[in-house]
Amino acid sequence: MTAATGQITVLGAGSWGTALAALLAANGHTVRLWAREEKLVEALRTAHENTRYLPGTTLPSHILPTSDRAEAVEGSKVVVFAVPSGALRQVAEEFALSLGSEVLLLSASKGLEDHTGLRMSQVLGATLPNATGRTVVLSGPNLAVEMARGVPTASVAASNNPEAAATIQQLFTYQSPPTFRVYTSEDVIGVELGGAIKNVIAIGAGVCDGLGFGDNAKAALMTRGLSEAVRLGRAQGADEATFLGLSGVGDLIATAASSLSRNYRVGKALGQGRSLADTLAELGQVAEGVPTTRALCELAARSQVEMPLCSALNAVLFENRSAPEMIRELMLRPPKPERTVFHKA
Repeated sequence: MTAATGQITVLGAGSWGTALAALLAANGHTVRLWAREEKLVEALRTAHENTRYLPGTTLPSHILPTSDRAEAVEGSKVVVFAVPSGALRQVAEEFALSLGSEVLLLSASKGLEDHTGLRMSQVLGATLPNATGRTVVLSGPNLAVEMARGVPTASVAASNNPEAAATIQQLFTYQSPPTFRVYTSEDVIGVELGGAIKNVIAIGAGVCDGLGFGDNAKAALMTRGLSEAVRLGRAQGADEATFLGLSGVGDLIATAASSLSRNYRVGKALGQGRSLADTLAELGQVAEGVPTTRALCELAARSQVEMPLCSALNAVLFENRSAPEMIRELMLRPPKPERTVFHKA
């Protein structure tokens, strides 16, 4: 069993937050699972299952759902932020006065903040006092449904404080049976950017399948998309090698090739000619790649990094351009040697 950490709080009872809560509870921890909606909280308490976001997974009795902010974090030594990226700032501000300086913060949200381009750890740093040295980010090929089924899964916990990353690693280590393996890293920038950008590329992969292009087109898109991620990561100070790990190519493979991925499903629907508004309404959950695409393109422009694939997806999502039209433009770009993949556009 892990060293005593006290109660753990998970903020956000969507599929991802619920899956993390279930993993932590399976490891013997008492978990407060916070949701803003009282109706959802009552359903969790009554059914011992998140029938809305993660049906089919029975929640252990020591997951304690609540909508009360004070009750959610009282006595907790670790607080996990598993809310959508667009809600992170508001949730962090609401809990700021309730989180003591000794509380370890785990950011499990993947994305960039719309209009600022900030990574999730940067949002926490801007809203919570002394957050930087006690913040860990978690990312990897972690489809919530598969995690809840007990499928072997791996992830990366990154922090500029190695002890904090090791603590998070230990929280997930002693499961029986072991299903969730966590590695550590000090490259917070690379781990967060990998987790954010892969959602954008996954939309593009879905578009390829929706258009019926097959595996050649999707493989090319994923590979070139990865090169764009590496270029932006380098400009932001990330380690290029991180993008070849779990939070980079690993997460990209899972998200861009699975029908369980919300971002992939959004792209596939767009490729089949459906509108973005109708697709998101039917989805019923946040597809992080949609707002992240716009934030990513703005960040790339500020960083003077050309990201043609992401720009093309931005045009499809927000500028009413058709997917076939943008793919034609991409195919007509001036030819270049592939050796420039990690250096220039």
